[in-house]
Amino acid sequence: MLLEVNDLRKYFPGRGGFFGKTPDPVHAIDGVSFAIQEGKTLGLVGESGCGKSTVGRSILRLIEPTAGTIRFEGTDITRMPSKEMRNLRKRMQIVFQDPYSSLNPRRRAGDIVAEPLLVHGVENRTERRAKTQALFERVGLRAAQMDLYPHQFSGGQRQRISIARALALGPKLIVADEPVSALDVSVQAQVINLMMDLQEQEKLSYLFISHNLAVVEHVSHQVAVMYLGRIVEYAATKRIFERPLHPYTQALMAAVPMPDPANRRRKQHLGGDVPSPVNRPKGCHFHPRCPLAQERCRVEDPMPREVEAGHQVACHLV
Repeated sequence: MLLEVNDLRKYFPGRGGFFGKTPDPVHAIDGVSFAIQEGKTLGLVGESGCGKSTVGRSILRLIEPTAGTIRFEGTDITRMPSKEMRNLRKRMQIVFQDPYSSLNPRRRAGDIVAEPLLVHGVENRTERRAKTQALFERVGLRAAQMDLYPHQFSGGQRQRISIARALALGPKLIVADEPVSALDVSVQAQVINLMMDLQEQEKLSYLFISHNLAVVEHVSHQVAVMYLGRIVEYAATKRIFERPLHPYTQALMAAVPMPDPANRRRKQHLGGDVPSPVNRPKGCHFHPRCPLAQERCRVEDPMPREVEAGHQVACHLV
């Protein structure tokens, strides 16, 4: 197993507080567990604010986790010293959501892609340029574009530069944090196909974070559905999309537009808003919005359990 995450938690300090009272913490991640095999993709889906991006950044230790364990290639990296973690970052990279804000506007594209090589010891300028040129061609860009600045590229080309930068050190795991959500639909398909081709060629593993279920279904081997900092359903992609069991997953699936008017899904209305991660509901966090909620759901917190081989659900009603 390439990556194993067990009971990962991240609490941020709360703001405010009256009369000297310490504010309650923000439970951004509250006991997340999953695994990613080498050469496979795990799709992490859920509404905005559910903690998806925090999971990705915590795995890479860009954000320090509060509790839990992260094992990469069998090594516990949860509390690994920064010097050792720096060397490990060659094998763990990230592609951010907005390719414009994640690229330095004052640097040429070639220098942006070559920077990881310089930081991690490729001092020879000629060698760096040759590797950078190869990376540009690998992601569908021309070597002549290395001297251009980020504003001179389209959105899809900028994301290709971000992917090239992530590939520079030969990683095994890439956290793709909403990598196509800022792109036009036609460009999304090109970038997704590029990522899938690279996965096949390089045996890459992806943690693919997205709220677009159609994209997740296309690229993922397994899917984890998050709600308010927790994974409520976790299974193989085909099983999740053919037979979702958790009411929240069912509601997400029902909201996906169908291109065939004769084959429309019955929409499921979720009342209310997503609760605050500071003041979470007792019992099942989803029960204030769940149309099937019972008294047990309001007082007892459901634990994830395997209802079928490889299919975990955190729901009392399943």
